[in-house]
Amino acid sequence: MSVEDITADIKALIEEKQCGPIMIRLSWHDAGVFSSGKLTGGCPNAAMRFTDGGEGTFGANAGLPDVALGFLQPLTDKYVTPGIISNADLWTLTANVATEVMGGPAIPTRFGRSDAASSEESVESQVGRLPDGDKGVDHLRDIFHPKGFSDRDIVALSGAHTVGKCHSDRSGFDGAWTADANTFDNSYFKNILEKEYEDETSCKGCPQKKDKGGSGTIMLISDLSLLESPFKEIVEEYAADQDAFFKDYVSAWVKLQENGCDGLRDSL
Repeated sequence: MSVEDITADIKALIEEKQCGPIMIRLSWHDAGVFSSGKLTGGCPNAAMRFTDGGEGTFGANAGLPDVALGFLQPLTDKYVTPGIISNADLWTLTANVATEVMGGPAIPTRFGRSDAASSEESVESQVGRLPDGDKGVDHLRDIFHPKGFSDRDIVALSGAHTVGKCHSDRSGFDGAWTADANTFDNSYFKNILEKEYEDETSCKGCPQKKDKGGSGTIMLISDLSLLESPFKEIVEEYAADQDAFFKDYVSAWVKLQENGCDGLRDSL
């Protein structure tokens, strides 16, 4: 078993199933529960594997325990080995490979995360740990600052919305942020600045914004809140300079994936 072998199989999976965006979301929601503010604890530990309670039942994680892990199951069966590569490590590596396959930056992956043994090792709730799409910058800061992220990091991480789409049966929102949901670039930031959006309500009753130009793309309230200063200046920078976005994204993303972890190693 080698990282190269696992990476090759991940690339084949992403290209065949076009499942890169949901793999990024899987890693993000696994690691993103970490907090060091009023709420403490949380780490990437693959607790979503368990659906009898905890993170596997969080509304924010809808679609991950069944759809994402269903795609990943053959690689889980083939590679996950205690002491070598955990489920949480595989989720991390898969997200990073998916990002690069879709045209995004190469992201280094370290190994050594410990898997949860049961749902009891989940955090208590998604509230205060994972962001809500229908809230603004104060909420984003309340969520991300206790994880050790700056305003610049918030904008960079928001750029992951350049891939994927919202599904009404999962988040309640519906639609893609960009024209090509499987290309990782800086289109998200260009859309925020260049398109005009108007209010609409999803079929599940959730408030969101649709492109007035009829492209079918959307933004969430949290996305357009990045037009407020000082976030807007960073959005403008990333829209004009994709390399700057990629550099900052890698830095913030690796931090997200390693929050709450100790003793990570550079190789299997």
